[in-house]
Amino acid sequence: MSLSESELLAKVPTQLYIGGKWVDGHGAQNITVEDPSTGQALATIANANEVDGLAALSAAANAQESWAKTPPRERGEILRRTFELVKARSEEFAMLISLEMGKPIAEARGEVTYGNEFLRWFSEEAVRISGRYGSSPEGTGRMLVTHRPVGPTFAITPWNFPLAMATRKIGPAIAAGCTMVVKPAELTPLTTLLLMATLEEAGLPAGVVNIITTSTSAATSAPIIADPRLRKITFTGSTQVGVKLLEQSAKQVLRTSMELGGNAPFLVFADADIDAAVEGAMLAKLRNIGQACTAANRFIVHESLADEFAGKMAAKMEALPLGRGVNPETKMGPVINEKARMNLQRLVETTVAEGGKVLSGGKVVDGEGYFFEPTVLTDVKPGSTILNEEIFGPIAPIVRFKDEDEAIRLSNDTEYGLVSYAYTQDLKRGIRLIERLETGMTGLNTGLVSNAAAPFGGVKQSGLGREGGLEGIQEYLETKYVMIPDPNL
Repeated sequence: MSLSESELLAKVPTQLYIGGKWVDGHGAQNITVEDPSTGQALATIANANEVDGLAALSAAANAQESWAKTPPRERGEILRRTFELVKARSEEFAMLISLEMGKPIAEARGEVTYGNEFLRWFSEEAVRISGRYGSSPEGTGRMLVTHRPVGPTFAITPWNFPLAMATRKIGPAIAAGCTMVVKPAELTPLTTLLLMATLEEAGLPAGVVNIITTSTSAATSAPIIADPRLRKITFTGSTQVGVKLLEQSAKQVLRTSMELGGNAPFLVFADADIDAAVEGAMLAKLRNIGQACTAANRFIVHESLADEFAGKMAAKMEALPLGRGVNPETKMGPVINEKARMNLQRLVETTVAEGGKVLSGGKVVDGEGYFFEPTVLTDVKPGSTILNEEIFGPIAPIVRFKDEDEAIRLSNDTEYGLVSYAYTQDLKRGIRLIERLETGMTGLNTGLVSNAAAPFGGVKQSGLGREGGLEGIQEYLETKYVMIPDPNL
């Protein structure tokens, strides 16, 4: 039986989780979590300060040795049980994501399926941590290479995918034998708290994962990062914050995984199936209301198709019903807060001032909540402000190109390099694009690239390391080499 909103919210813990116990925080004032569809309060939760942060790290450090010795099969089974529990309660998780983040319920269900896959994937990877053994080239000894857990880890997750961003960090850490302190985003912490309750129910030992929610992120995080017991930071968020964390991490020479900003190009060549390209563009642009690091940010379209592509995309955007995410008929929810909405208005106005045109949308929606019209901008000039910033909202700027070299030059003209998309029916061109586009991921004739079994991450200022795939667990493992003299000598 499905729960009402009030019944669901009553199930969500509102305290910090430290050392296997739900406890109050020492922050000066509790945190109010809003529904961005209405601007109204959903819940009030505990606020951690530096005292709580260090207590959480102490719990993780104290549990590290015993957790590292826990058999991989047991670690994997805890993840598998959590996967099954989340699956059984998928509708509850989806509703909670939609309430605190605003995305349509259908997309929230998709996030639950996607995010939960990291728990299943890494439950299977826990028992596959391997090494190697062999003779040295000189034949004088045996070389043994093993992998061991990095150690206590600090995970900082963003607000836009509150389940998936948590599971793709917690999953590999648990599988590898690392303990964690997790700090979810202040704007959307409820899903992570419910996930923690689920992990606890699945039998996760005390201290392995600790959750702190805080409104003073920098002040609460700094002592954790400076503590020599911490061995790794994993962060998803803006490049600006990531750079600061890297600077702080350097003092302790911490292992880091950084999934940072994006400025994804979406290329449409003259030979593309234009209807398929428009469908892919809608998916790549509007997933999560455009609030995704993988969102298509710049639509680079061949001049022969630009007008048709823009018109078809605008028609589809204009047909999207806006509303509260939990309403089944809603196809487009709000952006996360008023600050985000005002930034979108600024980008539209700036683009028009720089010579662009509004084909559809372009305005704030009156009424409660933080809604912004899905927008298509045409005649956007190379070098325009909007092409150099991560939009993080439902705005599609369209730039024209003449030939392949120009398209690639425009695509690579950014400090970011997370993901790119390209539509072409020419296989040889597709291979050239894969090799020339400066991104960690590429969607070739598809607008969706994320998969728990694939390595997610970027190049340049889009980050360091990979999440998911065979590579994901390696981020939580150290390599140890042992030389053994030849027993026959």
